[in-house]
Amino acid sequence: MPSKQQIAKDWLPRYTGMPLERFGQHVLLTNFHDYVHRFADRFGCTMYGEARPMQAATNDHGVTIINFGIGSPNAATVMDLLTAVSPRAVLFLGKCGGIKHTAEIGHFILPIGAIRGEGTSDDYLPPRVPALPSFKLHKFVSQKLVDRQLDYRTGVIYTTNRRVWEHDDAFREQLRAHTAIAIDMETATFFIVGHANQIARGALLLVSDRPMTPEGIKTSASDVMVSREWSDVHLEVGIDSLMEIEENGEEIKHFQY
Repeated sequence: MPSKQQIAKDWLPRYTGMPLERFGQHVLLTNFHDYVHRFADRFGCTMYGEARPMQAATNDHGVTIINFGIGSPNAATVMDLLTAVSPRAVLFLGKCGGIKHTAEIGHFILPIGAIRGEGTSDDYLPPRVPALPSFKLHKFVSQKLVDRQLDYRTGVIYTTNRRVWEHDDAFREQLRAHTAIAIDMETATFFIVGHANQIARGALLLVSDRPMTPEGIKTSASDVMVSREWSDVHLEVGIDSLMEIEENGEEIKHFQY
């Protein structure tokens, strides 16, 4: 059988349409097609994969962005495929639902860890292994937020495979018992699969809704408003963080245990 890296080297271009030699060593991952468009427009670079499962672009500074889709299986897939290029740092730009009252719409969250409620990560490491980011990467991101005088929070994210759960009283009580600051569908998977693949990883999450209250549940209209008000700065902070790491030649090390 071919090795994992051989498979990844074949599949990464197949999923994105972008040749391996175009991938940079610092990677932004997102759920949003328009983030890739904005990145390509900002740097005047080619966007690949319009008709593929994933879209990607790389600027002249060696920073790549990939829209991988939604959900923990897709998050695991893209982190496996990135072993083809062994990136030095990967930063996820996603949205989350605020659970605690301190996580308000428009706030940014730098997770200190994630609860593995999605199940996907169990195929990579035992359930007792904590899902953690690479804290040195988060240091760069937090500085960019401070420089812009932006409110941000730290805390634990609950990651689930369930997309429609707001109606479920028992699930909402479970979330309260876990004391997580917010909920999403990818962060724990990124952290665990990054750990398993020895990839330095982090996440910058934008609070897009407050799903524990009826008036806070995300709608098409509210999501458009959040994107209009805060998505530009979300993307810019991610780009600026990885650009600085790239330009400084900073090592975001991951130690294998």
